[in-house]
Amino acid sequence: MWRSDFTLSKWLLGTLLVILGLLAVGGIIAVDLLDAGREGGFGPAQQLALVVSTGLVLLGATLIPLGNDPA
Repeated sequence: MWRSDFTLSKWLLGTLLVILGLLAVGGIIAVDLLDAGREGGFGPAQQLALVVSTGLVLLGATLIPLGNDPA
């Protein structure tokens, strides 16, 4: 049951962003390793997705040390 006074902390938001970013990076690399019906190599869309997901990991990592302050 959710409490009505729940606030998302910076630590929790940072942790969620790091997990989401790592899952995205892993998924992008897994698609390339599985070679899902295309020629090998990273295309521009994959490169952009890797940059964005790495940015999510870095952003999340900067939020984690801020602790339980509201996000």
